[in-house]
Amino acid sequence: MFRLPPPASPHRGRSLAAALAATAAAALLTAAPSHAAAAALPTGFATVINAASGKCLDAKAAATANGTVVQQYACNNSGAQQWSFTGTSDGYVRINNHNSTSQVVDVTDVSTADNAPLQLWSYGGGANQQWLPVDEGGGAYHFVNRNSGKCLDDPAASTADSVQLVQYTCNGTAAQRFQVVPVTQSPSDPDLGPNVVVFDPSMSSSTIQSRLDSIFRQQESNQFGSQRYAVMFKPGTYSADVNVGFYTQVLGLGLTPDAVSVNGAVHAEADWFQGNATQNFWRGAENLSVNPAGGGDRWAVSQAAAYRRMHLRGNLALDDGGWSSGGYLADSKVDGQVDSGTQQQWLTRNSQLGSWTGSNWNMVFVGSQGVPATSFPKPPYTTVAQSPVTREKPFLYVDGAGAYQVFVPSVRTNSTATSWAGGNPSGTSLPLSQFHVVKPGATAAQINAALAAGQNLLVTPGVYHLDQTLKVTRPDTVVLGLGLATFVPDNGVTAMTVADVDGVKIAGLLFDAGTTNSSTLVEVGPTGSSASHAADPTSLHDVYFRVGGAAVGKATTSLVVNSDNVIGDHMWIWRADHGSGVGWTSNTADTGLVVNGDNVTMYGLFVEHFQKYQTVWNGNGGRTYFYQNELPYDPPGQSAWMNGSTQGYAAYKVADSVTSHQAYGLGSYCYFNVNPSVTAARAIEAPNTANVRFTSMVTVSLGGTGTISHVVNNTGGPSNSTTNVANLTNYP
Repeated sequence: MFRLPPPASPHRGRSLAAALAATAAAALLTAAPSHAAAAALPTGFATVINAASGKCLDAKAAATANGTVVQQYACNNSGAQQWSFTGTSDGYVRINNHNSTSQVVDVTDVSTADNAPLQLWSYGGGANQQWLPVDEGGGAYHFVNRNSGKCLDDPAASTADSVQLVQYTCNGTAAQRFQVVPVTQSPSDPDLGPNVVVFDPSMSSSTIQSRLDSIFRQQESNQFGSQRYAVMFKPGTYSADVNVGFYTQVLGLGLTPDAVSVNGAVHAEADWFQGNATQNFWRGAENLSVNPAGGGDRWAVSQAAAYRRMHLRGNLALDDGGWSSGGYLADSKVDGQVDSGTQQQWLTRNSQLGSWTGSNWNMVFVGSQGVPATSFPKPPYTTVAQSPVTREKPFLYVDGAGAYQVFVPSVRTNSTATSWAGGNPSGTSLPLSQFHVVKPGATAAQINAALAAGQNLLVTPGVYHLDQTLKVTRPDTVVLGLGLATFVPDNGVTAMTVADVDGVKIAGLLFDAGTTNSSTLVEVGPTGSSASHAADPTSLHDVYFRVGGAAVGKATTSLVVNSDNVIGDHMWIWRADHGSGVGWTSNTADTGLVVNGDNVTMYGLFVEHFQKYQTVWNGNGGRTYFYQNELPYDPPGQSAWMNGSTQGYAAYKVADSVTSHQAYGLGSYCYFNVNPSVTAARAIEAPNTANVRFTSMVTVSLGGTGTISHVVNNTGGPSNSTTNVANLTNYP
C-alpha cells in the first residue's frame, strides 16, 4: 500500500502546498513572542518528545524497512527514538532515524489529508518528506510538512504507547508540540553550589534514582533541619520515582513543563507521620510533566508546598488517608481528576483540570477551567472566573544552546488557565550573567554589593545569616531562591527591604526570625510609599515566613507591604505552634502581615498563630483570593489575650478607614489547647460599608477546643464545642 515518493522536481519543490506550508509557518512564527527567536536544531542526534503525551517519536519495533510505522512510545533512548535533522532548502529539514539514516519521516501516499499516517521511507527528495521546524522557544517545535502545510501530530492528544503519528491541520496545541532534546547533553553547567543536583537524560535511571532516594531519606522527616536541596532535570525524559521531602524543590529546566517528562511519579507522601499530612510543609514541585505510574499521583501537603507550573497526565490526590491542611496549585494542567479527599482547604489558580471531586471547609478556584461552580457552603466551593492581575513565578531554564537563563513571566490581567498552554509563555529571559549566584558562606555585605552593582540574585539552597539588611533598590530586580533558601536576620535587623520601585520579583525564599526581635522581617516599600506600579507591579512568589520552630525566633511583624499594586502569589506567614523555642513568651510575634499600600492583591494567603491581629489591611482596593488562618493555640488565659475590652484579636482586620476591599474564601480556625476556655470575639473585623465585601467565610473550632463567637463583626457563628463549623456566604 506504500509507494516510494517521486524524486524532487522544480514543480514539486515549488508547489502550492509548499507555499501554503511556508505561509502557515510564517504565521506561527509571527505569533511567537519576541523571546522565541529561531534557534538551531541540534546538529547531532536528538529525542523528539510530544508535549501532550510525554512519549517519544519512535520507529516501531526498531525496524528500518520502508513502511515502518512512525509512532509514539515510552522514551527509552534507543536508536529507534533518536533522530537527526538534515537541511534541504528554504529552512526545511528531513528527519532521519538513527538506525538507518537514509530512512526519514514520510507522509504516507503523499497525502495532503488530515490524519494521513506517518511512516519511515527512504529519502527521495519528496516534499512529503520535508518538514519546517517552527521554533516554540526552549527547544520546542512544531513541524510543518512541505507538501501539505499540515503539522506533525499526536492524534487526539493520545497518551498511549504505539499510537501512529499523523499530519493534521496546524492548531498550536500540545499534540503538535515536540521537545527536541540532544542525546549528548552540554557538560558546561554553572557552579550553583553544593546543594543543587542537576540530572540530564544521558544519566542512567539507576544513578538518578539512587541520588533521589538518598536526598529523600535525609529529608523525609527533617522538618526543622538546615539541609536544603534543589533537584533539577534538564529537558528530556526520565524514568524516576521522585518523592519530595522537606526543604526540597524539584523542578524542570525547560521553558514549559512539557520539556521535561517524568515517567513514574513526582509526589509528596505522609508515611513519616502515619498518613497525616498536616505537617508536610516547605517543599515544591515545579515545571515538570509527569506520566504517573498507575494513572495517578499524590501531593499530600499542607502549607508552603506549591504544586506549580506542572502538567500531570493523570489523576491527582491531595491527601494520604489522614488529614491534610492547605495547599496551592497554580499555572498547572491536570489531565485527569483532582481528588481533595481529606484536604481541609485549597486554592487552585490559573489552572486547567479534567475535573475535581471532594470538599471539606474551603475550596477556592480562581481563573481556572474544569473546576466546580460556586456552591458555598454545600459543598464549600468558591469560584472566581478570572484572576484580575497575576505574574507567574520566575524560573530557571536551559535554552537550546545549553545556557542557563531565568525566565520572568509577563503580567497578565483578567486571565484564565495556564500561562504556557500555547507553548510560548510571554515574558523576558535574563542570562545568568546578570545574576549574582549566592552560595553557602555568602555574607550580607557581599549580597548587598551585588545588588548595589545592579545584579539580580540567584540564591542557592542554604541557610544564610544576615548581619545587615538586604536592600533591593533597582526596579525589576529578580531575587530567586532555589531549594527553600533561607535568610535569618541576626541582632534584630530587618532581613530585606524593597524600595518603592517598579517590578521587583521576590521568589522562593524562607525568612526565619532570629533570636533577637526584629521589628519587621521584610518591608516592601518604605513608609509613605505612594507611586503607582499598576503597569509593572512588584510580586512575591512562594515567600514564606517563620517565627520559631527551628529555634527561638522573635519578630513583631513578619511582612509589611507599603507599596501600591503589589501581588502576593502564595505566602505562608507562620508563628510556630510546634518545634523548638515555642511558647507564649518565647517566639513572640504580634502580627503576620500589614498591608498599607493600595490595590494590593493576594492569592493563597496563609497567616497563622500570631499573638495579636493575624492580618491588618489599611490600604484601599485590596483583594484576597483564599485566606487560611489558625488563631494562636497558646494564650494561657483570656486575660492574656484581650484587645482592650474585646476578647482576642481578629484573624483578618480591615481598617475602619478603608472604603474598598474584596476577599473570597476565608477560613479561620481556633484550637486553644493551653486553655480551651479562651474565646475570640470574631474572625473578621471590618467596616460595614457596601464596597468592603467578603464572600464565602468559614470558622471552625477544631475539636471544639475554644470558641470563635462570630464570623464577621457581630454576624455569623459561633464555632464552639457544640457547633464546630460556622459558614457565612456574604458580608455585608
